Amino acid sequence: MTLDRLDALLLELLHDEPRIGVLEASRRLGVARGTVQSRLDRLERSGVIADRSPTLGAAALGFPVTAFATLEIAQGQGHSAVIEHLSAIPEVLEAHTTTGAGDLLIRVVARTHADLQRVINEIVDGRHVLRSSTAIALETPIPPRSVQLVWAAAPEPR
Repeated sequence: MTLDRLDALLLELLHDEPRIGVLEASRRLGVARGTVQSRLDRLERSGVIADRSPTLGAAALGFPVTAFATLEIAQGQGHSAVIEHLSAIPEVLEAHTTTGAGDLLIRVVARTHADLQRVINEIVDGRHVLRSSTAIALETPIPPRSVQLVWAAAPEPR
């Protein structure tokens, strides 16, 4: 999908103020409400706007420990059984199939470092996941972000 300057400005505004309404966005951008709504609909249909969910703070929910684990999975079963297994574990926040030494890279959270051991034990069940290598995140100097990609994708500068 090609973004224009108005798309980019709208996406940046929504990123900075996710609770802004369509009417207020149209006022700030200097365009009609219908224009903003049609842009939002197009951006959602194309997948540029993936969701409108709030970003939840795992630490504030009682899970301050974040770790990344590379998993080696049982061969010959495919990924669907592993993904089903991992999806049942609430502390597994995301999973990516990868190339290299491991088969999957996952991001997990835990209540404590000792609780992380419980989570890893639950992940490595011997049927789906054979082995893991885990790295604990100490801090997050660059939090998850994507708005900078808007301007990289837009043909017009800010």
